[in-house]
Amino acid sequence: MRDCVVEDLGRIGFSEAFGIQSKIASERKQGLGVDRLLFVEHPHVITIGRNGHEENLLAKEATLRRAGIELHETDRGGDVTYHGPGQIVAYPIMDLREWKRDVGAFVRAIEQVLIDTLEDFRIEARRIGGLTGVWTDAGKIAAIGVHLSRWVSTHGWALNVSTDLEYFQYIVPCGLSRPVTSMAALGVDANIEEVKSALIAHFGQIFDFEMQREIVGLYI
Repeated sequence: MRDCVVEDLGRIGFSEAFGIQSKIASERKQGLGVDRLLFVEHPHVITIGRNGHEENLLAKEATLRRAGIELHETDRGGDVTYHGPGQIVAYPIMDLREWKRDVGAFVRAIEQVLIDTLEDFRIEARRIGGLTGVWTDAGKIAAIGVHLSRWVSTHGWALNVSTDLEYFQYIVPCGLSRPVTSMAALGVDANIEEVKSALIAHFGQIFDFEMQREIVGLYI
């Protein structure tokens, strides 16, 4: 069983988090270090993926700034999405040469991690054929967008726990005219740390990892 180190970076800006991802990914491409699962909570930010369409951004940048929302273009897959407080953003930095060299299998596995986690909180979630992400009857609850370079992954997923869904008014989420929802909106008052613990457990099971939490540089 391979090792995966879990780091919770707390609330951190999108650019700073991307820099951390890039550094770890560079090491993994050289065969250095270990795979990592990074948890973050971003301040209000809208990101546009490499397949993004400007028409799915419904507000001008000046309007977003007044609302306290940053705007960033990024190299992940997918279209436009929002990140903010109350949302668990996770970035798995993995060398898929040590798992499966299969992008589709990687995304489906992430979806399963999220589906299994939500089941722990009695939320019935599922895939929708031809679409990426995780859905409930009330709408999309988790978005996924990844990037692979030399089989090393960056970016990941965003799970709406207690996210203020009003911020999605500025975009067409992932380019789809479908509603979004959250665990809170579904009536589940989940402790965010408990949700992270469930995500860690299911991530380890699905990717066959021995999960290790890192605190101040020490593994426990």
